[in-house]
Amino acid sequence: MTTIAGNALPGFRESVRRQRAELERMLAQPMERLAARCAEVWPDRERLDEVLTEGLRALPYCTFLYALDREARQISDNIGHHGRMPEHYGRDRSGRPYLNRVVPVKGMILSDAYLSLRAHRPSITAVAVVERNGKILGFIGADFDLRDLPLTRRLYAEPTHWRQIKGDPAIRGGVFQQTRVESGLDRRIDDVLAILEELIVSHGVFHGKIHFSSNRATVWLLDDPYRYRLLTLEMLVDPNICLAFPRTDYPEDAVVPPEAIRPILEGFRRLRFADPTIYLRAGSVNVFNGMVALNFSCDGSHYLPWTEFLDSEHTFWQMV
Repeated sequence: MTTIAGNALPGFRESVRRQRAELERMLAQPMERLAARCAEVWPDRERLDEVLTEGLRALPYCTFLYALDREARQISDNIGHHGRMPEHYGRDRSGRPYLNRVVPVKGMILSDAYLSLRAHRPSITAVAVVERNGKILGFIGADFDLRDLPLTRRLYAEPTHWRQIKGDPAIRGGVFQQTRVESGLDRRIDDVLAILEELIVSHGVFHGKIHFSSNRATVWLLDDPYRYRLLTLEMLVDPNICLAFPRTDYPEDAVVPPEAIRPILEGFRRLRFADPTIYLRAGSVNVFNGMVALNFSCDGSHYLPWTEFLDSEHTFWQMV
């Protein structure tokens, strides 16, 4: 089990690492060449502006270029594709996220992504050392809006191991002062589970979530995956609802087999009624990623593969 408390997921980190490596490969040579040319005219403001203006052509995705002294004070104008911005001359950038941690002693480094001050947009900055005869003179900064960069941006793989995520501490703090109140869905749970199973197995629902406490479900369909449908309790207990959804073969590439849908839903029932204080508020299953998601009265959430959810010997079931 992995407990998530604000840390990024491994798959996400690996995707970011690959994108950064590609950006560094793309930017290193033009930035280092530009830094070498700036060293020849350092620290003449006018000549630096001219060199940066010419260098911008080799960095077509760059938003702004500028030169900084060793204390990160700007000694050039901001150079952009629409011209110079002299108001930035003399600006102290030492507190910006791309300079207040580690600066390069040679070559170029790429900052972590951050939110820009002007547009408040995700951005990244390349910082190259300017040196002459082995002495560091300052730095060249190149700002990039992530939206403009030509990245492959492959979607990271969502982890498929059991994860537990803590919820609102205000809710957790008062959890033992509450008791489950029977909902209308609780009273009709046999009908609700039977109809939801039918919608998943035979009517194209690939992701279904039951909100027990608020008497509703949300479903996503193969034929219209970008919009969810909200099903009220009245709809969930009426077999006629099946007539409103097209008859659809169960997807062959689903991870969850159709015969496992009912046992998963029955597992939701078990967790709903297992304890009057710690009880299931919402449960969902996605047949393609094979994950079961659970949210409890303490506002804690669990995500685990369907096979583990149906394994009565799994550690998860020893906790509930």
